[in-house]
Amino acid sequence: MRPADTTERAEYLTFRLCDEEYAIDILNVREIRAAEAVTRIAQAPAHVRGVINLRGAIVPITDLRLLFGLPAAEREANTVVIILNLDGAYIGVAVDAVVDVLALARDEIRPAPQFHAAINAAFIRGIAPMDGRMLIVADMASLLSPLSSAEAA
Repeated sequence: MRPADTTERAEYLTFRLCDEEYAIDILNVREIRAAEAVTRIAQAPAHVRGVINLRGAIVPITDLRLLFGLPAAEREANTVVIILNLDGAYIGVAVDAVVDVLALARDEIRPAPQFHAAINAAFIRGIAPMDGRMLIVADMASLLSPLSSAEAA
């Protein structure tokens, strides 16, 4: 008989961008929606697709592919928007596909490597090796903080 696992685990939503998998704290996820038409905003950065009306709340939608410098993609059947609640501000992020919900223990997430000045990786909480693949555990609040502080104002 094995002893009970007393390691505290947190749940993460995993999603795909190109060939990489990312994990975000599920407590920040309000809902997952199919990609939909957005209202473009003049002179917005290229990664900001526009805004949607979510039950009366105007929510900016960020294309994570473009924010990360990846090639733009046409909307596919699996393309979704994850609506995040970051300190009371709603922000949508467009991703290629949602993959799974995983429970990870703190010790399963390894520290992020140091990239020095070449890459701004401040939003990477760590890397979680899982079944032969690497999950990039992202801190969406720090990644999107300029957007969330602008929305909360």
